[in-house]
Amino acid sequence: MHHELLAVLACPACRGDLALDVHDERDAEVVAGRLHCGNCPRAYPVVAAVPRFVPAENYSSSFGFQWNRFRRTQLDSATGKPISSNRFFAQAGWEPAAMAGRRTLDVGCGAGRFAEVALGTGTRLVAVDYSSAVDACYANLGPHPMLDVVQADVYRLPFKPGTFDFVYCFGVLQHTPDVEAAFHALCDQVASGGRLAVDVYPRIPLNLLWPKYWLRPFTRRMPVERLLPLVARMVQLLWPLSLALGRAPFVGRKLRHVLPIANYEGLLPLSAEQLKEWAVLDTFDMLAPAHDHPQDVRTLLDWFASTGLRDVEVFRQGLVVARGRRESDPIAT
Repeated sequence: MHHELLAVLACPACRGDLALDVHDERDAEVVAGRLHCGNCPRAYPVVAAVPRFVPAENYSSSFGFQWNRFRRTQLDSATGKPISSNRFFAQAGWEPAAMAGRRTLDVGCGAGRFAEVALGTGTRLVAVDYSSAVDACYANLGPHPMLDVVQADVYRLPFKPGTFDFVYCFGVLQHTPDVEAAFHALCDQVASGGRLAVDVYPRIPLNLLWPKYWLRPFTRRMPVERLLPLVARMVQLLWPLSLALGRAPFVGRKLRHVLPIANYEGLLPLSAEQLKEWAVLDTFDMLAPAHDHPQDVRTLLDWFASTGLRDVEVFRQGLVVARGRRESDPIAT
């Protein structure tokens, strides 16, 4: 962590200011240390340059396993294609130039797929994850003078309210125990004049027919070390059939959903090898998480209406995408 991060940190338990004891510092970055609250007896370690505000084991442990195993799979710098960049800007609706030099919060950063894109704008980024995926993110993107990686709980984010000009959470909210509470926790971090963008899985009747939801009652209880080899074998077995179904005229892309594996042929510009790696990753991502709570457009509109955010847009783009802006405080301006 960088010393500048301390200015926006707050104790997640009592909201008190934190002080930092540095144990090891390299190139102006704190690699090891301890944060302690001036208002309560709690303290939090800094390990491998990452402040840790949560225990190592929690409901998101499958994601830590997943992103450390597939650390570079979805990075644009690894695929050579702007897949994550295109999704990021299409969903957020932000201009890169507007983010330059401003504070941005990435909640649920995983291995840093969208963090890499955000850093490319010149923003000062704080990337947060509940799981040990923070180590994959830091390994991919750190050390970086504009990046801090933090391990924390979305329901008790360790930052002063209204700190960030841009807040985004992509691919994450549906995997939290209480999606609405997680959404409101994000809103609390948006500064005056700041912007929020999120996405969630869509809640649609066809979900009842998707094999993913038939299998999840069993697979989400399996040890991840057993589930991943099972998923890899399943992809290997079903891949030829999935390709054949997907290539059927008119209905192919829908028809291949009868199989419980991910297949992005025709949707993403990946090589044959990359397509299979993404298939294993995203099939595991479908079956392993402890929580999977899709939402609909109406629900997201209601949530945004309760926050007072303006310029709200909620729409289907495969996922349900939602974004809005907090009005500027006339006193602050």
